Amino acid sequence: MTLNRRGALSAALATTLAATLPVRAFAQGGGGNWPSKPLRLIVPYPPGGSSDIIARSISQPLSEALGQSVIIDNRAGANGNLGADLLAKAPADGYTLMLCDLGALAISPSLYPKLPFDPSKDLRSVAMLAYSPHLLVVHPSVQASTLKELVDLSKKSDLNFAVTASGSTAHLAGIELQRKVGAKWEYVPYKGGVQAVLDTVSGQTQVLMNGMLATYPQVQAGKLKLIAVSKATRMPLIGNVPTIAEQGVPGYESGTWQGVVAARGTPDAVVARLNRELTRIIRTPDIRARLAGQGAEVVTMTAPEQDQFFAKERVRWAQVIQQANVRLD
Repeated sequence: MTLNRRGALSAALATTLAATLPVRAFAQGGGGNWPSKPLRLIVPYPPGGSSDIIARSISQPLSEALGQSVIIDNRAGANGNLGADLLAKAPADGYTLMLCDLGALAISPSLYPKLPFDPSKDLRSVAMLAYSPHLLVVHPSVQASTLKELVDLSKKSDLNFAVTASGSTAHLAGIELQRKVGAKWEYVPYKGGVQAVLDTVSGQTQVLMNGMLATYPQVQAGKLKLIAVSKATRMPLIGNVPTIAEQGVPGYESGTWQGVVAARGTPDAVVARLNRELTRIIRTPDIRARLAGQGAEVVTMTAPEQDQFFAKERVRWAQVIQQANVRLD
């Protein structure tokens, strides 16, 4: 009888442990046996841009941390909307993620009347990683070295302003600046920052506003002339370069914010695991130093903080879009 009771107790204990272990594994490991296969990290822009640079900086360390390959999938198109739509329609299992800036997440809802997804309903934040201010640059042949000189020149000469993508943060930042200083230039849209930079380097376009991370190397090489930086305060890397705010536009600030998002419905435990790993990786001294040397600052947020940030940015850029009467089909 004693043996039977012990057997019954052992069986009951085994059943309890079997029931609780998957829950513990889910909480500690990020969701059952997740990850048990490679992850896809969508970058909704061409290779070489700010988001792509960040993605390639974190992919290998993330792969090592999770024990699975992290495959970068560049899906350029429609200011990041193509990649965001792919993510919105992907299974919410943590195996498909996206790394991008504010375009598809905070600007597109106000810019595109027929957007096939709703970032506030179809996507969820995972982790904010970095911030790179915009650089206002010109081709070296442009006879201007300050914002005032550039504005004055724009009123008497034809200047083409390279746009990394119609409706991108850089595009709207340029529109906001133009309205505040009274500049006159024509916008030339591209499908990504890389080609916009290259065409400004070649002189096909004369003015460009783009993320520092992807633009500063051309400044260092003497192929672009730096007029101003869009950060609220000066960048240590280029401390001699005045901000746009210092050059007559008080309070002006813009830039690219790189964050990771997942499909809505992705388990909380998976998001928590990813946030923990990504935050640790981006803060490692080598990655932080490498990005700082290129003009990007490590800025991390929890998933709820990132959601709040995107919500505020949607309001800001919606106002710019409305005031400038910008609309894309």
